[in-house]
Amino acid sequence: MSNCDKCSSEGSCNNKEGCNKIFQRCGNIKKVIGIMSGKGGVGKSTLTGITAVLLQNKGYKVGVLDADITGPSMPRFFGINNLRAVIGQMEDSESVKFEPVVTKSGIKVMSMNLLTEDEESPVIWRGPIITGVLNQMYQDTVWGDLDYLLIDMPPGTGDVPLTIMQSFPIDYMLMVATPQAMVTMIVKKAAIMAEKLGVNILGVVENMAYIKCGSCGNKQNIFSSKPADYYAKELGLPLLYEFPIDTQLTERIEEGMGESYISHNSYFKDFIELIIDKLNKV
Repeated sequence: MSNCDKCSSEGSCNNKEGCNKIFQRCGNIKKVIGIMSGKGGVGKSTLTGITAVLLQNKGYKVGVLDADITGPSMPRFFGINNLRAVIGQMEDSESVKFEPVVTKSGIKVMSMNLLTEDEESPVIWRGPIITGVLNQMYQDTVWGDLDYLLIDMPPGTGDVPLTIMQSFPIDYMLMVATPQAMVTMIVKKAAIMAEKLGVNILGVVENMAYIKCGSCGNKQNIFSSKPADYYAKELGLPLLYEFPIDTQLTERIEEGMGESYISHNSYFKDFIELIIDKLNKV
């Protein structure tokens, strides 16, 4: 994906004002979508993984960049946490390149946990180093040809989210929340940040919004008596979908079988049809 119509393939911009976007050097990415919450613990990484699996099942070529450098979780979601990315060298260059790990369904994943010796090794870096490494992970990973690159954003509105919104060619942002007043307030900060930086927001997904009664099948709200669309209105964003608490999904992910479980449950398919329809209309 190019950054503006005057950018060169070498990574410079011929636009007099400059677009200030960084290039992906090893392939072609058609659309970049950030998955963001502003608040930790709402299931943002889980939603990133679900979306990636469903898009891949639809025949799209998909990659996932785990941008939560200090708290990466995407390798564990896909059951590839015991594998490691291969570090090589660019042709005709001294720069390094990263070969992403490919999941069972063919999704290309790059994460800091695929570059460290083991997944429990902490990353103890200050902001400028983190953003520099993240830029390199985006630019120098051999993504090949992708229809969608999903970026699992870290929580908050600090250095890394700011770098991604300012420097990466983000096409759309998908916000994730849970239907609670406190969470809504924090997620709204992230949404306002994205809007100020000119990033298009598709809408919000309210995660862990309810459970289904095992006896009658009725929906029971968890965090509030107010419905999810109430909190979406508080955010000022369209409500795209409500996800329930799904203990079977949690168990399958822990067993490394999340991709198979997601592929065979209809409510996930309903979700991706809505997302694809939304993407086709914007």
